[in-house]
Amino acid sequence: MKRLCILLFSVVCSSAWAGGDAPVPTRWTLLDQFEKAYTLDDSARVVLVARSMSTARLVNGALEEKPEGFLDGRHVVYVADIEKMPSLAKMVAVPAMRSAKYRIMLDQTGRVASRYDGDRETVQWLELEDGKVIREQRFSDAAALQSALDALPQ
Repeated sequence: MKRLCILLFSVVCSSAWAGGDAPVPTRWTLLDQFEKAYTLDDSARVVLVARSMSTARLVNGALEEKPEGFLDGRHVVYVADIEKMPSLAKMVAVPAMRSAKYRIMLDQTGRVASRYDGDRETVQWLELEDGKVIREQRFSDAAALQSALDALPQ
């Protein structure tokens, strides 16, 4: 009986330890400003994350002169973390986002942006390969972000 208890305990402990080694899922799904779902896949090369109104304005400044489809053509996904935005502001801001010439994935709960260690003062640029982050940059200047986007192959 004692051996059975020890065996059972060791199986339970090893299962718990193995569970801690599970990789963080790299796939996620968010709705865009038109409430259309997007799931991150291996075709995405860059994910841009804006966590505040000032960083969202920075992204908009870098993209305002770009044609429709500019981000899609370069396999760039733009995520706006709007979790901290007050509900009343969301009621105004989300419909206003529909005038953008690019798709904005809206992270309403912060569950996607929180996976990537970033700040609210810069736009986070996550370069991907097969859905995994291989390089990160931070931008606090619209012109520098625009140059980096322009340098991406189509």
